[in-house]
Amino acid sequence: MTPSHVGTSLALGPSWLDPEQLLRMLGPAMLVGLCLIIFAECGLLIGFFLPGDSLLFTAGLFVANGLIGSPIALVCLLLTVCAVVGNVVGYYLGYRAGPALFNRPDSRLFKREYVDKTHAFFDKYGVRAILLGRFVPIVRTFITAIAGVGRMDPRKYFTYSIVGGVAWATGVTLLGFWLGGITFIRNHVELILIGIVALSIIPIVIEAVKARRLSRRQAGTSR
Repeated sequence: MTPSHVGTSLALGPSWLDPEQLLRMLGPAMLVGLCLIIFAECGLLIGFFLPGDSLLFTAGLFVANGLIGSPIALVCLLLTVCAVVGNVVGYYLGYRAGPALFNRPDSRLFKREYVDKTHAFFDKYGVRAILLGRFVPIVRTFITAIAGVGRMDPRKYFTYSIVGGVAWATGVTLLGFWLGGITFIRNHVELILIGIVALSIIPIVIEAVKARRLSRRQAGTSR
C-alpha cells in the first residue's frame, strides 16, 4: 500500500525540504537524486541544510512500498558509497583549502557558529566524532572538512568514515524499510536517531569519567 504521507517532514524550513516531497519531485531520477543529496550533505559544505536522516528513512519506506523500484540491498549500497565518498571529498577539500575555508564572514547560508559547533564536537570526541557525527545534522557536513584542515591521520579517518557510513546510510535506510509502517516510529524519526546517538556516546562518557577520576587520584597522590 502506498502511503499518502510518510510523516517525516521537517519541523522547520521550506516545504521543498520535506523528505517525501523532495523525493517525489525527483520523479524517475529519485534514486540518483537521493545519492547526489547524500553525497553533498556528507562532503560539500553547501549541503549542510539537507535533511539526510529523514531522507534515508523515507527512502527505505519508499523501497518497501515500491515507490523506489530498486532492491533495498542496492539502495543501501549506493547510499553508503555516496556517504563515504562524500566524506573523502570533504576531507580533501579541508586538507587543500586549509583554515581559509572557514575564515569567511557569515552569509545567508554559512554561519560561523556551524564551524564552532563542529570544532567543539570534534575536540570533545576526537576520532570518534567522525562516526558519531554522522547522526548529528550540520556536524556531519562540516566535520569532514575540519578533519582535513586538522590533518587527521587519513587511515583513521577513512576507517571511521566507512564504519559511520554503513551505520548511518544503511542503518537508517533499513530502519525505514523495516519499521516505517509503524506510525510512532515514522512520526518520530529524529527522536529515535537522537536516542541512537545518546547510546553511542555512553561508552565515551564512561571513559571520560574514568579518566577524570584517575587524574584526580594522581593529583592527590602527588601532593
